[in-house]
This record gives sequence, structure tokens and C-alpha cells, in this order.
Amino acid sequence: MSAIKLLGAGYTWQELSAGQRFRTFRRTITETDIVNFISVTGMLEAIFVDTTFSNGAMQGRPAPGALTYTLIEGMVLQGMAQNTGLALLEVHKKILHPVMAGDTVWAEIEVTEVRPTSKNNRGIVTSRIDVKNQNDVMVMTYTAVRMMAGEQQETL
Repeated sequence: MSAIKLLGAGYTWQELSAGQRFRTFRRTITETDIVNFISVTGMLEAIFVDTTFSNGAMQGRPAPGALTYTLIEGMVLQGMAQNTGLALLEVHKKILHPVMAGDTVWAEIEVTEVRPTSKNNRGIVTSRIDVKNQNDVMVMTYTAVRMMAGEQQETL
């Protein structure tokens, strides 16, 4: 009997190679997303809780960069690392443009490096993630280094 791949299961490190590219689904950031996120994290800064506060920075209802990052990471994990992601080891992030309530975000992922570890059939996968909005404006870019599981070894 041949093995059947689990629907929605992530990639093992052996299934990934430098240069591979992926795209996530799109996700609209809602007012509810912002309120829930700032409440649970304690990010109760005036810029996020007072819609009349602008201090010259921007008008409207901005989403914290951390909210955008975590929503994108959720989509990346669901599509790429579900059941195979073992650890997030490093993140280098740059916020390039504000994301506001009503904006729709998505990401392009490029695998930039894959290398095995010295034990336990694990690998280190480095990816560049570019987050864009509905106008194709890059709002964030980050590099993530993850430890990923390897292919299951059959035992007799």
C-alpha cells in the first residue's frame, strides 16, 4: 500500500529547495482583528485605541505591525509547516508601509536556503517573506529561519 500524503500537511525539509516560491491566500484585516489583538497583547497605545489620535503620523485605523506579521505567519504555517515545523529560530523583520483596517494582505515566500542538521533527520530552512497589500504595495518583509522535520523513516 502506498503512503497517502495528509491533506494540509506541511513540507519536510527534503521537499524544499532554494529558489522555490509560494504565495499565501489573502486576508482582510478587520476592526475586530485590531481590537482583539491590541486587547490580548496589551498594545494599548493611543495610535491603536484612539481613532482621533494621529500626531501627524497617519490618519485612520492602523493595525500593529505585529498583527500583520502573526496573521501572515499563521497562513505560512498552515500551508508550509503544519506538522513539520519544529521551531522558529530567527526572524529579521522590516515594516515598510502601514496596514489599515480594511486592507487585505498576503505574502510571497521564497526559500533561500535549506541545510540538514547533524542529527534526528531535521533541517534548517531559511525563507524570505514579502507581505503585500491589495494594491500590491510591499508592507513588510522578513526573513525566517525554521527547523523543519524530515521525511518519516519506515520501520520494518
